Amino acid sequence: MKPVRLDVNIPGRHYPIHIGRGLLGQADLLPHSLRAQTTVIVSNATVAKHYMARLKSTWTGSVLHFLMEDGEAFKTLDTAAALIDFLLAHKLGRDATLVALGGGVVGDLCGFVAAVYQRGVAFIQVPTTLLAQVDSSVGGKTAVNRPAGKNMVGAFHQPQAVIADLATLDTLPQRELQAGLAEVIKYGLIGDSNFFAWLESNMEGLLERDPKLLLEAVYNSCAHKARVVARDEREAGQRALLNLGHTFGHAIEAHLQYQDWLHGEAVGCGMLMAADCSARHGWLDGDAVQRIARLLERAGLPLAPPAGLSAAQMLDLMRGDKKNLNGQVRLVLFDGIGQARVSADYDPQLLDATLQAFCKPC
Repeated sequence: MKPVRLDVNIPGRHYPIHIGRGLLGQADLLPHSLRAQTTVIVSNATVAKHYMARLKSTWTGSVLHFLMEDGEAFKTLDTAAALIDFLLAHKLGRDATLVALGGGVVGDLCGFVAAVYQRGVAFIQVPTTLLAQVDSSVGGKTAVNRPAGKNMVGAFHQPQAVIADLATLDTLPQRELQAGLAEVIKYGLIGDSNFFAWLESNMEGLLERDPKLLLEAVYNSCAHKARVVARDEREAGQRALLNLGHTFGHAIEAHLQYQDWLHGEAVGCGMLMAADCSARHGWLDGDAVQRIARLLERAGLPLAPPAGLSAAQMLDLMRGDKKNLNGQVRLVLFDGIGQARVSADYDPQLLDATLQAFCKPC
């Protein structure tokens, strides 16, 4: 199975996305100018035991490593400060390169530190989860969480390259694979009804990790995101569509203090809530809502928030979302499968009806 390459073309710069199996040992995929620089690989113990040695072998310069704790609860300013102190202790300058080896948590935190350390150093994304390969590793969004909200402290800082080795998915727990499929489904919902139909036909094969199907899913997802980022790097317009389900999902994650649920699980539930809210406005028909619910269920994703989260609590958490403007909660809603739009022009009573229908307080 031949690897494939995509390019993210942003005005004034571009970078490649390499997708395939067995890519971690291929030094020629690294930007030539960075191969001999001092490199710091940022990972966690779970991922490092499988892939750190292989990745280290591709550099000719000095290679250090920094291991952070595993999980969204550790994507914090404290962890970022620990990484910054590590770089300072080794007297690393602006010519250092940071490499994120792991899922979205590692990638977001490593990218954030790369953005702020000495006002910016180079970094490379080596995503090892499906969610990171199709979404968080591409586009240059970096951030850490605060107790009041997810990704509240961050910066836009594009990587020099993304190397998505599909072989790393072989060791991915099934639950994390399912969580990643939420972000794959998202691309069909926001702009490609044919891709959504393809997912309906191939969901079982994806869950069984068919290599060809995974390559096609990752490639199509990255191609969609690359096009969006090229047109709107800093989320002034169309890129906001990529937040489908996230305003609902981030509220769930904040309620759970970034524990118990994976990010993709919260986003999957949020996408169904967005579909329900759209249907209550008459913008999306009931059959489409059922198609969305069935596909999410087949992917093994939750269809309702955790018990104990009331509608009022959820709305309060949604009001703290960083995408809101002038105090108005902005949502990505549907006019059809493959037809999404960002809107603050909805009936608050119908949003409340959706929250009441889905949220079940103890």
